Amino acid sequence: MTTELHHYVGGQNTKGRSGRFGDVFNPTTGELAAKVPLATKAETEAAIANAQDAAEGWANTSPITRARVMFKFKQLIEDNIDELAVMLSNEHGKVVSDAKGSIIRGLEVVEFACGIPHLLKGEFSDGVSSGIDMYSMRRPLGVVAGITPFNFPAMVPMWMFTVAIACGNTFVLKPSEKDPSVPLRLAELMIEAGAPAGVLNVVNGDKESVDTLLTDPRVKAISFVGSTPIAQYVYATAAAHGKRVQAMGGAKNHMIVLPDADMDQAADALIGAGYGSAGERCMAVSVAVPVGDDTAEALLERLKPRVESLKVGPSTDPESEMGPLVTKQHLDKVRGYIDLGVEEGADLVVDGRDFKAQGYEDGFFVGGCLFDKVTSDMRIYKEEIFGPVLSMVRAPNFDEALRLPNDHEYGNGVAIFTRDGDAAREFAYKAEIGMVGINVPIPVPLAFHSFGGWKSSAFGDHNQHGPDGVRFYTKLKTVTSRWPTGIRSGAEFIMPTHK
Repeated sequence: MTTELHHYVGGQNTKGRSGRFGDVFNPTTGELAAKVPLATKAETEAAIANAQDAAEGWANTSPITRARVMFKFKQLIEDNIDELAVMLSNEHGKVVSDAKGSIIRGLEVVEFACGIPHLLKGEFSDGVSSGIDMYSMRRPLGVVAGITPFNFPAMVPMWMFTVAIACGNTFVLKPSEKDPSVPLRLAELMIEAGAPAGVLNVVNGDKESVDTLLTDPRVKAISFVGSTPIAQYVYATAAAHGKRVQAMGGAKNHMIVLPDADMDQAADALIGAGYGSAGERCMAVSVAVPVGDDTAEALLERLKPRVESLKVGPSTDPESEMGPLVTKQHLDKVRGYIDLGVEEGADLVVDGRDFKAQGYEDGFFVGGCLFDKVTSDMRIYKEEIFGPVLSMVRAPNFDEALRLPNDHEYGNGVAIFTRDGDAAREFAYKAEIGMVGINVPIPVPLAFHSFGGWKSSAFGDHNQHGPDGVRFYTKLKTVTSRWPTGIRSGAEFIMPTHK
């Protein structure tokens, strides 16, 4: 029996009224698991109104009280993490251990948000002039919204709403319609943690609900993670309507391997970073750049048997290293890119197109794929595939290896594997990329730093979570104060200066 999901507005489950639904599949079996309602403009506006009603009271709640809600929310996630991980795995397809890991990375941002009383402290300067003091404070924006992707239905929402809510804002979340159950459960846990009804609302939907969030004047800021074309649309539309925007787009992350690198360590890193979560990560390594043919051959010798022996299977099987892709449509897209790579003349060293999981033949499975001798003019190099496809681009020297990510359209993450500290330092300095790893394949910053790419991977002036997250979800107010004692009478017509 197919489950009919709901929205979560005003602290309670709310039945969809549009009559339009999206399909939620179990990627392992290929079966339809649930129907998710797609909200109308009016339903989205109702969620915004609920958030607006709760905004003033929550903004005036002390940061200590808000922090205590975050501490309780953290505990509730820890208590329910096994349930959340299985729920996520069943709708997305990533293996349960990876699902749990992604929840923990979201939980780290909750832990960061627990420190909000300290993070919101302003600055104070006494005696800036005769009897005059000056101080600053950070105030919440009001109603803010997040639009999140299918690949991290727990982590990315928690990167957004926990910081926003801790700062005193109320939040409307529009998660991916492909795997919406975990975001709905997180909203329930937030209210259970003590947040007032309306502080966190979840509206499922498509472009109609997205456009409502982008244009409604009550929404003061938009946070988005998804593909670059949609990120550009979100940024342009929301900014044109006077909103703050942080919009994270696509990626094509390179990993440079120098001849002095530990080849076994580099191969292990490429297997985990390239094929974990079936490559459905914006920080996945999808391009390996060995420097020199000897390095390429040594790396290929280690990679080929590892890719061929990847344990691909049901997402809930503890033995599985890689599960299925999220939908049949996405599976077809990834297979199409593999076909394209062959047509473009790349050498398909490992072909996983025909993989079938025994007993799960209708699941959305593809095996790991490995291309060698990919060139920078090929579409499989230029475009984000978002699947378990690793392309090897051979570089003759360090300068050419560095040029590849620097010239690419995307600038999310990059890594270098080497024992040479001087080369690593030069690479970190010269890479035109937002996040750099040195012998670290997926350089996602921890919660107390900020996440964000460069070039076509990010639009807006603020990054996700960390200090930038606090700055994004607050506005700075500076107060100049003077009290009557000792004030000379009479009007002054010049710009105030320190005398």
